[in-house]
Amino acid sequence: MTATASAAEALWSRCGGCATLLYRKRLRRNLDVCPECGRHTRLAAPERVRQLVDPSSFQPLPDRAVEVDPIGFVDVLPYPHRLTAARADTGLAEAVLCGTATIGRFRCALAVMDFRFLGGSLGCAVGELITRTAEQALDAGVPLILVTASGGARMQEGALSLMQMATVSQAIAALREAGLLTVSVLTDPTYGGVAASFATCTDLVLAESGARMGFAGPRVIRQVTGRSLPDGFQTAEFLLRHGQVDMVVPRHALRARLVAVLAAAGGARRPRSGAPVHPPARPVARPPDPRPDPPPAEVAARDAWETVRLARHPRRPTTLDYLETAFDGFTELHGDRLGGDCPAIVGGLARLDGRHLMVIGHQKGHTSAELVTRNFGMATPAGHRKALRLMRLAARLGLPVVTLVDTPGADPGIDAEEHGQAAAIAENILALSMLPTPVVAVVTGEGGSGGALALAVADRVLMLQHAVYSVISPEGCAAILWPGRTAAPQAARALRLTAPDLCRLGIVDEVVPEPTGSAADDPEATARAVREAVLANLLPLLDVPIGALVQHRRRRFRRFGAARAGARAGAR
Repeated sequence: MTATASAAEALWSRCGGCATLLYRKRLRRNLDVCPECGRHTRLAAPERVRQLVDPSSFQPLPDRAVEVDPIGFVDVLPYPHRLTAARADTGLAEAVLCGTATIGRFRCALAVMDFRFLGGSLGCAVGELITRTAEQALDAGVPLILVTASGGARMQEGALSLMQMATVSQAIAALREAGLLTVSVLTDPTYGGVAASFATCTDLVLAESGARMGFAGPRVIRQVTGRSLPDGFQTAEFLLRHGQVDMVVPRHALRARLVAVLAAAGGARRPRSGAPVHPPARPVARPPDPRPDPPPAEVAARDAWETVRLARHPRRPTTLDYLETAFDGFTELHGDRLGGDCPAIVGGLARLDGRHLMVIGHQKGHTSAELVTRNFGMATPAGHRKALRLMRLAARLGLPVVTLVDTPGADPGIDAEEHGQAAAIAENILALSMLPTPVVAVVTGEGGSGGALALAVADRVLMLQHAVYSVISPEGCAAILWPGRTAAPQAARALRLTAPDLCRLGIVDEVVPEPTGSAADDPEATARAVREAVLANLLPLLDVPIGALVQHRRRRFRRFGAARAGARAGAR
């Protein structure tokens, strides 16, 4: 190709929607929206900021992104090599651009994600930067605006990336308590852990025209359900029809709409209504947390893929088994009060050593028929809303909450997306960040992604010896990062998803030992171990004042930021 031809080609762009050949300067003047078919081209974060804020008003967050590789992840390439390539390709340090600005002269804090950087994935550094932006909004008393574009959590950082959903959500909870407005702007695409946390738990959710949002992606839904998807599935207009966004806004009107929202909210500094619960000011570098004693050598020696198989064993005790053996006097409560009662979530009142409490857990089953009836423990939005109702009831009654986590993930079906799966998970995570009662979570089998985290934002997180807890299934990780799903055993080892791994990372507070073999070989002994572990961890929490309890819970999840992850990586 000649230099003249190359120069001519650089002046033109073909629309990915209608295939019209467009003069690039004209496309840019139209805010990268095709003037023929209206298709909204994806924007880089710097360009998005330029379009939204007042000229010269954007001040980047002073904290730089910390490069982390917390679990030493390697697929066909080492993770640090992928980070280096992403930085070279985008000119950004990470998948989000954060800072403060004015929009229509109204001050705000702003975090804009960039899909070009590893699919806009949510990792420790991204979570840290967005959380610090929210904390800056809280300190300044200004609204927070989040512009999302993401494929989900960053699997190369394992369960630590999953924790970012809770970390950012609790920062939003602090803004909510302070009476400060939070707004998310969904752009194309917004999926996975971002959709199921801060993209949908803000006060207002706007969707740019053409944006797609959901918990599970279309390809995953088709594979799992074997069904074709409805026309317009997961598009902005679909989300509006199903009550999941406040408004759909074309790009040319987005800035004006944000100005109107900020003006209605008072824009600039607002007085705080009392002292919100949030962590102290944040230094860029922090010392690592004291880590718990390493689990016994026999626990650490178990192969990760073998552990995955044990966690999925059909004879492994279920939540109903534990409610019958480890707890006393269980009274099941049903329904989300909105028209559904998901069988994959069971919950109700129970006693433990004479103390009343609320127990909520995923229910799988042992036989094929039970597994199908219970949807394999994959909760629907109704299930997450039932759990939320029971958590709030427990708080009103002054009862502690115990959750039992055992799910491959949240339901990835079409109906689940139509009924707001992402928002239901996000609301649970947000509520648990604020719940004024002790919470103890036990991962008893599979802890799969956001579906697990929706019940696991707790004061103490326990994990059975042969359980697993991960941002993605080994099969899913292998299908994305390796040549095929046959690499699942290798992916399981790379993800660091076993109890000893997660205990070393500080995600899990205690490993509950299982009988010789596994829980499937002696359910009664496993139930006794669970009972003793829950009591040992719950009783001290009952004496902690509620304000301090919630503050400690938030600090627990706040510590999973990039600086801490880097310290853990260096200590391996």
